[in-house]
Amino acid sequence: MAKSLFIKTYGCQMNVYDSNRMTDILAPLGYEASSTPDGADMVILNTCHIREKAAEKVFSELGRLRFLKEAKQEAGENMILAVAGCVAQAEGDEIVRRAPYVDMVFGPQTYHRLPEMVARASRQAGVVLDTDFPVESKFDHMPNTASVENSTAFLTIQEGCDKFCTFCVVPYTRGTEFSRPVAEVLDEARRLRDAGAREITLLGQNVNAYHGAVAGGSERGPERGPERGLGDLIRDLAEIDGIERLRYTTSYPAEVDDALIEAHRDVPELMPFLHLPVQSGSDRVLSAMNRRHDSGQYRDLVERLRAARPDIGLSSDFIVGFPGETEKDFEQSMDLIRDIGFLQAFSFKYSPRPGTPAASMPNQVEEADKSRRLAALQALLVEQQVQFNKSCIGNDMPVLLEKFGRHDGQLVGRSPYMQAVHVQAPADLLGSIVSLRIDGSGENSLSATAIDTKPSDTTSGAARMMA
Repeated sequence: MAKSLFIKTYGCQMNVYDSNRMTDILAPLGYEASSTPDGADMVILNTCHIREKAAEKVFSELGRLRFLKEAKQEAGENMILAVAGCVAQAEGDEIVRRAPYVDMVFGPQTYHRLPEMVARASRQAGVVLDTDFPVESKFDHMPNTASVENSTAFLTIQEGCDKFCTFCVVPYTRGTEFSRPVAEVLDEARRLRDAGAREITLLGQNVNAYHGAVAGGSERGPERGPERGLGDLIRDLAEIDGIERLRYTTSYPAEVDDALIEAHRDVPELMPFLHLPVQSGSDRVLSAMNRRHDSGQYRDLVERLRAARPDIGLSSDFIVGFPGETEKDFEQSMDLIRDIGFLQAFSFKYSPRPGTPAASMPNQVEEADKSRRLAALQALLVEQQVQFNKSCIGNDMPVLLEKFGRHDGQLVGRSPYMQAVHVQAPADLLGSIVSLRIDGSGENSLSATAIDTKPSDTTSGAARMMA
């Protein structure tokens, strides 16, 4: 009989990708995905360590799951309870100490060893702990399967980070930078295409640091060298029939090179929307963060991107209240937001991550000041987002229709700029890219009318509204 598997995913898109791959790995063992932990034979918490009190949220969830595990045992059955991801990597020993009823604790680089861990957990008492950084790549051991939902898919091409921003735990939980070989990425992209993906988002902690090996020369010619950057990889992916949209995240500004900017200019399948985290508009704070760019370099980069593709839209990340941030520093962030203009952004109060240099820096900012600054910054960002959404009214957009809406006859899709778009349209258009006329806007979404109910064959006509 099939066994049920429930995975709760926290945090970033890479964790979503990892959860899908864990499902693929466990399928040959008889596990099928479940939408609820109730009665599940295995429950995995795939955790994220970026947000404040991430570990405590995991322990709280484990406390609730403990009752389900005990109920299963009382019925003469077993639930394997596991913690995966970055909290497991960073605090594995603490999880073992505080939650001894957990069966498996493993980091993000070891989930290819899940079958072995499951076997060990089934035959031994105590916790199976695996938080090493293996010499071998986990991608070398993945099954050749592909999971696609709503015609979109994530594809991890790069992991880890060597930048060591002083606020960030990623180098400690994901390890050093690693790029998957070009052929391996292209093969997985084709499998995703065959499984129904029309849009693929390339993932990496520092995705534009991608430098994938090309065995025996590239598919575009051996003269291009033994490694491929992200710009060239995007060109190769765009040549795969059936892949009509490409995106990538998350970028590091200092590693956006000429080849990537040229890809934005030349490749219509690459959507005109880029997440480009700046974190602060203050050069003094950026230096304390160990970011490898200053505000002037960031502005110059934005100018180059907009010169290459005038319709490009930007989102970003901002941290307010970093240790030592003054009111002048904060106003410099506000000035940068006003000068550049962002379609969307993620913004947070600084919170110390254990083991990072910033956690022990002097001049920690008072919580009240953090809250006040964050409220002002978010108000400005929301104002820009609302203004951009209003500017879309009356324009035609190619929208990939992904799922049913809340109302009868309603479908929901994504614009080239990642806005949710609601439209009354036939159900058989799900999974299609359809031209829609935008007729309304809100803070977080658009409404539209279908002007062409025939699915398009390409997204090469993406609207250049911001030119």
